[in-house]
Amino acid sequence: MITTLLIANRGEIARRIHRTAKAMGLNTVAVYSEADSHALHVKECDQAVALPGTSAADTYLNIERIIQAAKATGAQAVHPGYGFLSENAAFAQACADAGLVFVGPSVHAIRVMGSKSEAKACVQAAGVPLIPGYFGADQTLDTLLREAQTIGFPLMIKAVAGGGGKGIRCVNNADELPQALASCQREAANAFGDATVMLEKQIVGPRHVEVQVFGDTHGNVVHVFERDCSAQRRHQKVIEEAPAHGLSPQLRLALGETAVKVAKAVNYVGAGTVEFLLDANGAFYFMEMNTRLQVEHPVTEMIAGHDLVEWQLRIAQGQALPVKQADIRIEGHALEARLYAENPDQGFLPAIGQVAVWEAPQASHFTHQRAGNAPVVRLDGAMQSGLSATPFYDPMVGKLIVWAPDRAQAVSLMTQALGEIRCVGVKNNIAWLRRLCRHPGFLDGGYDTRLIDTMSPEQARASLSPTLCAAAAGLARWARHTHESASLNTSDPMTLADGFASSVPLMRVDAWQQQDDTFTVRSHVRASGARYEQLSVTGTVQGPNASTPQPFTHDVLDCRVRAQGGLIRVEAQLMDNKQPVPLDLFWQGDLLWLHAQGEAVQWLWLNPAHLKADSGHDGQGVRAPMPGKVFAVHVKPGDVVRKGQALVGLEAMKMEHTLNAPRDGVVKAVAHQVGEQVSEGTELVELTNDE
Repeated sequence: MITTLLIANRGEIARRIHRTAKAMGLNTVAVYSEADSHALHVKECDQAVALPGTSAADTYLNIERIIQAAKATGAQAVHPGYGFLSENAAFAQACADAGLVFVGPSVHAIRVMGSKSEAKACVQAAGVPLIPGYFGADQTLDTLLREAQTIGFPLMIKAVAGGGGKGIRCVNNADELPQALASCQREAANAFGDATVMLEKQIVGPRHVEVQVFGDTHGNVVHVFERDCSAQRRHQKVIEEAPAHGLSPQLRLALGETAVKVAKAVNYVGAGTVEFLLDANGAFYFMEMNTRLQVEHPVTEMIAGHDLVEWQLRIAQGQALPVKQADIRIEGHALEARLYAENPDQGFLPAIGQVAVWEAPQASHFTHQRAGNAPVVRLDGAMQSGLSATPFYDPMVGKLIVWAPDRAQAVSLMTQALGEIRCVGVKNNIAWLRRLCRHPGFLDGGYDTRLIDTMSPEQARASLSPTLCAAAAGLARWARHTHESASLNTSDPMTLADGFASSVPLMRVDAWQQQDDTFTVRSHVRASGARYEQLSVTGTVQGPNASTPQPFTHDVLDCRVRAQGGLIRVEAQLMDNKQPVPLDLFWQGDLLWLHAQGEAVQWLWLNPAHLKADSGHDGQGVRAPMPGKVFAVHVKPGDVVRKGQALVGLEAMKMEHTLNAPRDGVVKAVAHQVGEQVSEGTELVELTNDE
């Protein structure tokens, strides 16, 4: 009998497990690193045990310390969540040796399915279809080159202990294989402690479809239907949905029955996920089995109406599955969007820093319940204003889940809900996810894993008009001026020396930067006395691709200016083509976060005072976007480089990132060499304009 459960994880999954455990009457124990000392899961659990250090290796991957924490708090069971130690056979064995219940499958199942090569051998014996490949123990370059020629190109190199999109490389020909192999092995060793790889024939344009399975200790195994996880970047899922769109009843049945066959091949107990690749002809192939709860399990909960964590905890206590296969039905459609602290404009590089403002739509938390056909918005997260996205762990800050009676309504609801989230202070993918939801290929359904690669630059970037942004920037500059004037108890524009002319209406010319583009905005604001409700912004904006300035005139409605968490927030409406456009503007230093029409962009005010004080060089080099270790340097001083050319390789958050030249130029200096640790913002390569 379990009365106290230790949750060996962090973030939203720790909170989600705690929620169900408490509903079942269990006491919960959190563990936390120094970086997570203020995290929400620490506050919510009944007990919390500190794990000294900040790195994953010292804390959430430290088996000995977690076992000690369980013993010290009287826990009888450990739930590993996902990631970290969730698929670590040594951890499951350590729990058993310590007399603790591991909420997961057997050590045997983890070992077999945790190795992609062993898993394929196991399911092949059970008659499950496989992708052609090489899964052998000989890892020499000569052997791998020979096997690659036999398999044929294009192919995939995959870490046998991999997961989460790490340790995967695409190879188009034999010449690419040695470098891709070295990079894949290096990343696999860093992320999983095992550099062993396998080769697999690449199926061009597949769908990634997975099936949720459950087994109990009484010999029962069921599936809870499938999820489509084809929307991926860097082989990592960003949007999942259930059920998969457009599958025939026969194909859905075959996928489910095959997944159950895989689970039975290893006498599987607990929650697991069998992943398949589905080709354009409807043929499917086993890819791998994840021996844990998946990040995307909420979409299955929403269409099936069952709490999968509750199933895990009941099975761990020896109880039988609460339902039979015939009792599990699909109702409606659900989608999940993974909210990441990352920069979509720079190859989805992880971003770190404090989240100054976190606001989300009205949503249920960790629920699997529905009220008839009423749409549901669910937010599984662990973020709030004032917390930080750190460089130590996965950059996911939350998951937005929606359910509706059909797919079209679910996509519409997801699009609306994404537009209502405010994440200010750290670059993120939220507005980009909304654009993805509006992509024609996504709207049609049945897309494959190439979907994100087919997004044009125009589809991937914000669609706000330059004149709307310029008017918003002009309004924000006026609001900042009036706010700071009030804080200094002065109405004299010259007191602030912030670029305003000493005339009425207040006039200025500002330079702004948005990504790589610089805009000049000439604007003035007309106000009716001190009333914020009666304003208008007029002026012109000229960007790099405009031969002549574009004029704009916008009336402003319902303007409100206030301080919020060290920021200046402006809430207003601009009249655009006789339609009110709600604006949400946040000043953070000289950075303006602009939210409008479901989009989110950042404009940097090129503050004249700050520019004059900057005595450094032109700043057009490449800086480390996060703390990490240099694993490759591709250039040397004097090299002529072109925009987009690879300069430096940086290993951070267990993944390798290639940093490219932001423009054409000549390498003036290379500041750090292979093996050196660098902090965020460190200049790695300095470029000059001279050729």
